[in-house]
Formats: sequence, structure tokens, C-alpha cells
Amino acid sequence: MTSAAPHPLIWTGTYTPDGGGRAEGIGALSAQPDGSLEWLGTAAKTDSPSFVAIHPTVPVVYAVAEQRKMVRAFRRTGAHGLEPLGDPQPSGEATCHVAVDPQGRFLTAACWGDGQVLLYELDPDGGITARFPALPSVDPHASQTPGEPRQSRAHASLMLQDGRIMTTDLGHDTLRIWEYVPGSGLIADHEVALPFGSGPRHLVQHASGNVFVVSEYSIEVFVVRPEAGTFELVFRGPATSGGSLPDDSAAEISLGEGGRHVYVGVRGSNLVSVLEVGAAGTELVPAGDFPSGGDWPRHHLVSGRWLHVAHERSDNIATFELDPVTGLPGPVVHNLETPSPTALVPGGYAPAHAL
Repeated sequence: MTSAAPHPLIWTGTYTPDGGGRAEGIGALSAQPDGSLEWLGTAAKTDSPSFVAIHPTVPVVYAVAEQRKMVRAFRRTGAHGLEPLGDPQPSGEATCHVAVDPQGRFLTAACWGDGQVLLYELDPDGGITARFPALPSVDPHASQTPGEPRQSRAHASLMLQDGRIMTTDLGHDTLRIWEYVPGSGLIADHEVALPFGSGPRHLVQHASGNVFVVSEYSIEVFVVRPEAGTFELVFRGPATSGGSLPDDSAAEISLGEGGRHVYVGVRGSNLVSVLEVGAAGTELVPAGDFPSGGDWPRHHLVSGRWLHVAHERSDNIATFELDPVTGLPGPVVHNLETPSPTALVPGGYAPAHAL
């Protein structure tokens, strides 16, 4: 009896019944060499962990409890189990995203419901030790809605290559850039105002240093470039080749292998758009749209030549093989039924079955 090589592990964020979903908590998947995914089971039963993140050096996973206004830490046990690490920490209304500092010093959380951006300091074992709320957002477009202030809606955090943090505010159409100060949390550096009503949602940084942003409401992509430390908007374009429908909303944006292509999920029309990265990372040009393989593509993950798309409403993850030259996908090569998946996050390795 010998053991095969371990397989990459993927944690799934989900909605449980308190969030209108059918899952039981954080799920665990094993990624197979042929692109298929194997369901390993529920790693931790917990309320609506709609987004998860992993610590860079210790076996700890962090998750929101979106409906419970909490952030939780879990320690990995066994091959693919998770157990609570410390007590749940209070967050804000509809906490929808978490991200971890590459050095493991802190965790950030974004709250869609009330706009809060929170920083939690971590100890060497990954435990949460302190909580610091950041300054609230001020709407740069307030003059366009006199007497009707818009609700700030923080949605995601990105750890930048230079050590700063960028967050999106979907309600105020802004990107906010922060410095981390130990013992104080996030200190505002500057912000970039995107067009009124665009709704910046998720973001990813290219090797050029430029940040690509997808907007939930206007179904667009934006490029912001750091000039002498200050980000400026240098590109705005459509996120799809074929346009969008009135009830569509964009979801995730991710880079393909080598940074030559970008993938954007669009809910409603249920498609994924492929965009080519041009002009040294300052342009995103739509190359084609394709059916996502299910209903409501909430999140997706590019892993080598595979694209995995999580569908919140049809309870499945569709896998495609990507052409290494064009970046375009072929037909669905695998379909995994799994309840209410909302996020796919690489999480180390799962031991293979003994042979």
C-alpha cells in the first residue's frame, strides 16, 4: 500500500439556511489532475460563511458569518476538517468579504450592509487579538443625490504588492487605499472615485502593479495605475463582448495564468466573459462571452488551465479547460453538485486516497 501525491484543496464559502441557502457551512473540495473536483464534505458547520480566506503560514481559515455580523477563525484538523479557533468576533451588517495580510499580521473584513471596513490583528498562531474599525466612507458623488444620501457598502479588500490595502465601496463608487499601522488599524492614504452608479465590487492586481476592478451595477471593468504612489483611473470599458441585460450584476474578476487574460462572472445572464490584457496592463479588451454552466455565477477560480465556476442558485460548480493561447474555454469538463457555493479559495493540500 502506497499513498498517491496529495491533491490541492479548495475551501468553499456557502450560504446556509439563515442566508437562504442549503449548505451546512464551509465545504472542502479536492482538485484532481483531470480538472474534476471531489466533494470531501463539510469542513466546519457554521452560519453562512459566504466568503473565506486562509492564513499564509499557519493552518487557519477565516470566514464571515454574513447574517450574524461576525468573523470567525478556524484551525485545520486532520485532512480537511476545521475547528473553531477562539471566539467569534463582532463585525458589521452583512459582512461579505475577508482577506489576510501576506505576512499574517492582520485580517480585513468588508461589510456590505453598513459600509464598515474592519481590521483584526492576528497572533503568531493565527488567532484574532484586536479589532479596529476604519474611518467611514464619504460619498464623493453626494452632490448628485442632494437630500438622499447613499448608503456606503464596502465589498472587498485587496492586499497590494507595496504593502498597502485597497478596498471597494460599492455604494459610494470608490476605491479606498489604506496603510496598516500596528495597534491602530487602517489609516486612510487616498481614494479613487469611479463613475457615479458603477458599483465597484471585486478587484485583482496585475503583475504590472495596475489593479483591475469589476463593477457590479454597470457591468464594466476599470484599470487604476499607481503613479508616484497614488492610484489614478486610466481605463474604463465594458466587461462583456455582447453587452448585458437590465437585471444583470457582475460578480468576480480573476486573472488567468500568466496574466494575459481576465475572467469576469455575470449573474442574471449567467455568463463568464474573457478579456485580453493589453497595452502593458492598461487595457482590458473583451474577447468572448460563454455560458457559465449554471445559475448565478457568484464566484470563480482559475487554477492552471482549469476554470471552476461556483453557482449559488443551481447548487453546482462547473469546470472548464482553458485554451493556453486564446484563454477561451471549451465545453464543461466536469460538474459537481454542491449546495449554495459562494466562494472558491485554494487552501493547501488534501491527502490522496491510499492505493
